[in-house]
Amino acid sequence: MRRTYRGTNIEVSFDIDQCVHIGECLRRLPETFALDRRPWISPDAADADDVAAVVERCPSGALQYRRLDGRPDERAADPPAVTPMRNGPLLVRGRIEVRREDGTVEVLPRATLCRCGSSANKPFCDNSHLRAGFRAPGEVFHIELSPVRRAIDQPMDRARDPRGS
Repeated sequence: MRRTYRGTNIEVSFDIDQCVHIGECLRRLPETFALDRRPWISPDAADADDVAAVVERCPSGALQYRRLDGRPDERAADPPAVTPMRNGPLLVRGRIEVRREDGTVEVLPRATLCRCGSSANKPFCDNSHLRAGFRAPGEVFHIELSPVRRAIDQPMDRARDPRGS
């Protein structure tokens, strides 16, 4: 479920079901994205351009933004590019339409799509490939540890993620 956090110059939305817990938001802009605060996203805590730049680093598309200050919204790559991540999901960048199991269609600028078959949130990756021991060739994706990703080789327990509540 996508939740929206409105600021003066930018609106940020977040969908916990798409998040793969890379933690770019937490590491790069902690004044805007803080797990120990409610709401956890404060769009006005940083410059709107900085917020937009960090949101665009979110590989899963869980974070998205809409400019309220007349500046351009995110421009999705055209044509879309698909990159298989080593032992992990497909990283998709570009305007894509994703059909969910309930039949709804969402247009996304980025997504991490399951290719191991184990995700409980298909078509999106939920890091089940880690538990399943999925192995496949692809690009190496650098992941740093963060409050939401305490171990590289283990998925986070979504039930313990404070952003989901």
